[in-house]
Amino acid sequence: MAALATTSCLLWGSAYPAIKSGYALLGIERSDTAAQLVFAGWRFLGAGALLLALGAAIGRTLRPSGLRDFRGLVALGLFQTALQYVFFYIGLAHTSGVKGAILNATGTFFSVLLAHVIYHDDRLRPARALACLIGFTGVVVVNLGAGFDAGFTLLGEGFVILAAFTLSAASIYGKRLSQRMDALVMTGHQLTLGGVVLLVCGYGAGGTIVLADVRSAAVLAYLVLLSAVAFALWSVLLKHNRVSRVAVFTFLIPVFGALLSALFVREPILETRYLAALVLVSVGVWLAAREPR
Repeated sequence: MAALATTSCLLWGSAYPAIKSGYALLGIERSDTAAQLVFAGWRFLGAGALLLALGAAIGRTLRPSGLRDFRGLVALGLFQTALQYVFFYIGLAHTSGVKGAILNATGTFFSVLLAHVIYHDDRLRPARALACLIGFTGVVVVNLGAGFDAGFTLLGEGFVILAAFTLSAASIYGKRLSQRMDALVMTGHQLTLGGVVLLVCGYGAGGTIVLADVRSAAVLAYLVLLSAVAFALWSVLLKHNRVSRVAVFTFLIPVFGALLSALFVREPILETRYLAALVLVSVGVWLAAREPR
């Protein structure tokens, strides 16, 4: 379980430098939310289509078994992919990347608390609470010295927190839905639907992107692939494990993102804050992973 969860978080962490590279190659400004939604829409539509094609190739049934499952997939796609990313991109456009990374990590706390309320066998224990606190400290440490301020606005910090909560709640709903549906097919449908909604929102707001060369197409292709693999793995992990046990691993995402961003833009990677953050997050994940199943 730990290896698969770490792999998913490493892939999501690699999306940070990949998205930055994509924006640079496509000429997407930080404030151009509409174009960012179009970019995200093609990413998730491609990832969903890839998973559905894989499901069909290995003989999985792609059609929902009934109206109940169909409505569940619609709700999951709207919330887990579309609404969550709308909140996230608008929030990032109105706050700093540092605060966005820290506040987005509150999603782990939301997941643990929601699981405590919903599942009788997933209670918040002292060891897990300590693991969350240590992991969150690591996320804060990795962003120290990068211009953090204490201001708060609804469209900025508020929307980032709403994105984190939306993703946490939708993930728990997805866990329930996956108990009666194939996790790979479920993920493919929700990513496809979410991608379509993002494209409608992005193009409707006047956004557009043009893949002008091989490099920009390669970056988008990589984002499609990592999204398909990471989301599929995560859905399988949530299906077979307690939410709080898996959620703590998400503290690795901003740490991997910071390390990989530093590596690809050729900044000093052996800074004290990176190493301290990696140690803290690793300790938090270890405390959570060592709990009995």
